[in-house]
Amino acid sequence: MPAARIAYVRHVGPYGMGNIEAMRRIKEWGRENGLMQGVGVIVGLSHDDPETTRSEHCRYDAGIVIPEGVLLDDQVSEGVLLPGRYAIYEIEHTAEAIGTAWGMIFLDLKRDGILVDMDRPALERYSEEKIERHLCEICVPVK
Repeated sequence: MPAARIAYVRHVGPYGMGNIEAMRRIKEWGRENGLMQGVGVIVGLSHDDPETTRSEHCRYDAGIVIPEGVLLDDQVSEGVLLPGRYAIYEIEHTAEAIGTAWGMIFLDLKRDGILVDMDRPALERYSEEKIERHLCEICVPVK
C-alpha cells in the first residue's frame, strides 16, 4: 500500500460506540468538503491491542484519504497512512462479519507463518466501490 495523506477524527477509549461516532463525524466532514463522491476512501485505524492496552487508553482514528492541497480545519487532524506490505482481507460489510474477521485474522497470519508489523496500525478500509457491493477490507501490516 502506498503512503496516503488523511484527515482524521480520534476516539480514545474502549473500541465500539466511540469508533462509530468518530466514523460518523469524519464522513460528515468529508461530505461538507466534497470528498465523499467518486473514489473517496474511508479508513478506521486501530492503534492499540485491547488485550495489551487498557481499554480507556485505546486509540482509534476514523479518517478519509485526502489529496494534496485540501485544507483542514479544526474539526479534523492530519495524518499519514504508512506505506508497506499489508495482508488484505475482503469481507462482508456487516458488524458481525467484521467482528468475526478481527477475531480470526491474527490467528490465520500466525498459522501461515506471516509476521505482523507492530510498528504500523491495522486498519479497516472502505471504498465507495466496495461499499456498493456490501464489502470492506481489513488491512494488517506485515513484515
